[in-house]
Amino acid sequence: MSGISLTPRSIAAFVLLALVWGSTWLVIKDQISAVPPAWSVVWRFVLAAGAMLAFAALRGERLRLTGPELRLAMAMGLFQFSLNFQLIYQSEHYLTSGLVAVVFALMIVPNAILARLVLGAAITRRFMAGSAIALAGIALLMLHEYRIAPPNSGVTTGVVLVVIAILSVSVGNLLQATDTAKGVPVLSLMGWGMFWGVIASASYAVVAVGAPTIDPRPGYLAGIVYLGLVGSALTFPLYTQLIREWGPGPAAYNGVAVPVVAMVLSTLFEGYKWSLLAAGGAVLAMAGLLVALSGRK
Repeated sequence: MSGISLTPRSIAAFVLLALVWGSTWLVIKDQISAVPPAWSVVWRFVLAAGAMLAFAALRGERLRLTGPELRLAMAMGLFQFSLNFQLIYQSEHYLTSGLVAVVFALMIVPNAILARLVLGAAITRRFMAGSAIALAGIALLMLHEYRIAPPNSGVTTGVVLVVIAILSVSVGNLLQATDTAKGVPVLSLMGWGMFWGVIASASYAVVAVGAPTIDPRPGYLAGIVYLGLVGSALTFPLYTQLIREWGPGPAAYNGVAVPVVAMVLSTLFEGYKWSLLAAGGAVLAMAGLLVALSGRK
């Protein structure tokens, strides 16, 4: 996609996002083991929203939103920080953490299409070629996961949940690239978006699963802190800045690097077994990433 500015800062943000978000899938798996996913999402973003708004206040950023900005934050909260994560957490009941990360990488397609349709962003031949290569690699990784999945494991249900989550987060990414969003300080916008996401998720959790539930295990609480502060409060502002500098399509290529990181961690901590099919898919996915980001034409 045209207009990519490969500065040291943006490259560092891209790498950090891939490493952190690549690790979150394992943590999420533990989060849903004892607490309903709906409430685990709430606790994550209660912490993230509080940290984001507190940091924004310390930096002296504008916290008061205009009417259009408030509506934008509410929409972001619904699509990016509530519906998206509710579906992702639910999907990990049916899929391995690696497969969820792999399917989620398909976000590059709706991100680029929506940016083209709504914002008029150009889609270059290089971006299309890189997308095709990366998607071929993702398909191979998915095929490997399907082959090793046990019978009647609900893989199809899990994939459907992730695909809907992809569409939801793509809407949220598009909202962040609008002129209204660009007029709001990043921390303030993310903080209020997460706040409204908490309201939406808590409302759903009360109706769907009942009273609030939390696991007092140190491991669970540490996971909330990691997901809330590192996996959300630190990373989402970086990703928003990346969207503003690169555009929604190229920024979404972070979703191609993330599953490779997730699968490496799965190898180290979950005993993931690599095959030639999976290795070929990982190589193709990264090759597609390099092709898409290597030039502007």
